[in-house]
Amino acid sequence: MDKRKVQKLKKFIKELEAIKGRHTELVSVYVPQGYDLIKIIQHLEQEQGTATNIKDKNNRQRVIDSLEKMIRHLRLYKRTPENGLAAFSGNASINESKVDIKVWSIEPPSPIQTRLYRCDQNFVLDILKEMLESKEIYGLVVLDNRDGTIGLLKGTSIIELMHLTSGVPGKIKSGGQCLMPGTSVDLSDGQSVHIEELEEDDEVMSYDFEKNKNAVSSVKKVWKTTKENVYVIKTKDEEVQCSADHLLFLGDGSTKAAFELTKEDKLVDSRWKEVAIKSIKVLDKEATMVDIEVSKGNFFANKILVHNSQARFARLREGAAKDFYKRIGEAANKEFLGKKEIKGVIVGGPGPTKETFLDGDYLNNELKRKVIGIKDLSYTGEFGLNELVDKSSDLLAQELITREKNIVNKVLETLAKHPEMVAYGQVEVEKALEYGAVETLLISEEVDESIVEELEKKADATGAEIEFISTDTNEGKQIKEITGIVALLRFAITN
Repeated sequence: MDKRKVQKLKKFIKELEAIKGRHTELVSVYVPQGYDLIKIIQHLEQEQGTATNIKDKNNRQRVIDSLEKMIRHLRLYKRTPENGLAAFSGNASINESKVDIKVWSIEPPSPIQTRLYRCDQNFVLDILKEMLESKEIYGLVVLDNRDGTIGLLKGTSIIELMHLTSGVPGKIKSGGQCLMPGTSVDLSDGQSVHIEELEEDDEVMSYDFEKNKNAVSSVKKVWKTTKENVYVIKTKDEEVQCSADHLLFLGDGSTKAAFELTKEDKLVDSRWKEVAIKSIKVLDKEATMVDIEVSKGNFFANKILVHNSQARFARLREGAAKDFYKRIGEAANKEFLGKKEIKGVIVGGPGPTKETFLDGDYLNNELKRKVIGIKDLSYTGEFGLNELVDKSSDLLAQELITREKNIVNKVLETLAKHPEMVAYGQVEVEKALEYGAVETLLISEEVDESIVEELEKKADATGAEIEFISTDTNEGKQIKEITGIVALLRFAITN
């Protein structure tokens, strides 16, 4: 599609979107490719007669006048343009006491297939907007064990569709489950000490599930570690402050990690009695905690029975990860599956999570066949989507976003290393065009249409290539910030 026609269409749509009717007084007409203009004019003449029945006097007159201007405008065409015609008429005045009936028309860059006539408070522009949408779309998936994001790459636009958090707790060291310093641990002799005071071979009270009674357990290891969050779990008489992964026993003999607990769960105390949870609070702070490993795998912390089985927690973590992958897969399947316009899917993320996700049965086979690349990233979320597109330039070499990024980066690099080979700002660029020194002219889509037209004439006269730059990318925003008009020169201009 011709870039200049696309840019002209963008400006056209933006202008008409700003016009609002006070009633159903704005007229939109779409003439399909190959359709007889005479039939359209005859139809509008019939609508003029129908408009005389509109009750509101002002609205009636505006519709009749708009139709009259539209008919006169269409009669200027000897035949329907190659791709059809989109025409609009209505009151453009922002002053309610004045009427300024205007007519606008455009020969679109793509064929119009729809015949339409409508009077409304807004012009009907959806048909033209669809022409601006990229026909080749890529699905984007970025994830790690913390979160995942589903998005689309459409032309130069990166669109975030959905963000999911995983609920998967962090990895653990040996033993893995930690308690805050000051937590009391019951010893076998009936006394208790703070957990940080324990040493190897000390004897603590545990519970023997085979014999269903308390038993002595020896401490095998004591160490400190840092955790990101502190879970504060309160019962009527006790409080346990621990890491998210710490396992606590329930009344039925099962265990739950702190992050899984709810106020409906019942914990177990040193008398093997069920105790209700009054509150669960998470302190978002980094804390140094103490971990111990004991021979029977459990002990009493502040009179509450807790576990220190790494294998049990590893199973919990694996299960939570699988559930997360399933949710990411379902979201991707919903957004991408069956959409023929999706040319490919690109998956990325930090670490091995992305490969684990793709190796499983989480993504539909049809989508798996559309995966064109896997990229290692430093980020997830919105930053991850942008990083994924940046690192996929090899996969997207022919796409508009890569072309735009490449040409802008070339100009910015030249500006940094050889500033004499770049001109920017309307005055400098026009001077360079007059000298025939411009090789490539970059114009931001935000530049006023009247300035664009003047620059186009001068560029065409000297053989300069023109690139219209969107503001969807960071590179495009940089061009906008340096006046929106930048030229890469064939030769330096000396004063």
